[in-house]
This record gives sequence, structure tokens and C-alpha cells, in this order.
Amino acid sequence: MGEAEIGRFLSSLATDSHVSASTQNQALNALLFLYQQILQRQVGWIEGVVRAKRNKRLPVVLTKEEAKQILTHLRGTTWLMAMLLYGGGLRVMECCRLRVKDIDFSKNEILVRAGKGDKDRYTMLPGSVKEPLLHHLEAVKRLHETDCKRGLGRVALPYGLERKYPNANREWGWQ
Repeated sequence: MGEAEIGRFLSSLATDSHVSASTQNQALNALLFLYQQILQRQVGWIEGVVRAKRNKRLPVVLTKEEAKQILTHLRGTTWLMAMLLYGGGLRVMECCRLRVKDIDFSKNEILVRAGKGDKDRYTMLPGSVKEPLLHHLEAVKRLHETDCKRGLGRVALPYGLERKYPNANREWGWQ
């Protein structure tokens, strides 16, 4: 096939097969690889290709009233988590992996470690969650101390910290 046939093939993917833009791009890259690396032949400029359209999807965001309605039905830990998600902009896994030591009550900020793209970032601690979160952490700390007395209350430490600080997995703050 020459450039014209390749162009017609790629156009038919968009018009006849209705593939997504990423599928059409993958087909183009596969053909370029085939010609350049396997057949050792250069492909010239491919003109007149009808491009598949990318879907433009807007994110679904709750209104303030919808968020308030949801939050009124939650209690306890689920309410705290939902408030951190909504008020602090945390993702679900970021909230689940949040550690006590990463919450700074004096600065009203949260350090999110290894978030999206494995990047650390700071976000705000919502004022409405500060007092209930402090009470929750006091109760959890008492539970942790009880667990430690029974020989439990340990937590997995990231990377090589377990070797570097062998007792840190029982210390308060890593939970």
C-alpha cells in the first residue's frame, strides 16, 4: 500500500467503522512501525485523512445542594471521609491512605502522598471537619493504644522505612 491507500484505510476507520480517535491513532502508529521498522520503507505525508472525533465529556459535578443532601445522610467515619473528599478535594484512594501524621491542624492542611501520577501535594483541611476529625482521632488513638498492649496495632510502612525505623510501625501517627 502507498500513502493514498493508507489514508483511505485510516479514513474508513473513522467514517465506516466509527472507531475512537485513540484507536485510529494506534492503527496509524502500527502502520508506520510496520513500514519503517519491518519493511524498511519510508512513508510520505498521508493527506486527506478523515480524523475520528474525540468525545468531549464534561465532568459530572454535584451542586452544593446535592452535596449537602448526600452529607446529611452520612454519619461517623463515612461522613468524615465524604467531607474530606468534597471539602478537601481528595480522591477516594488518597482518603483511604491518609495517615494521621499527614494532617496539620495548625495550618489547616493535608499532605497527600503518592497521589495521582505518584506526586505529593498539599490540600486544605476543611474547617467543618476539623473538630469531628480531632474527636475521631482521639477515639482511634485509644483503640491503637489498646491494640498495642495486646501486641497488635501495627501498620505497613512505605518503602524501606520498616528497616530504617523498626519500631515506627507501632508508633501513633503512621496509622
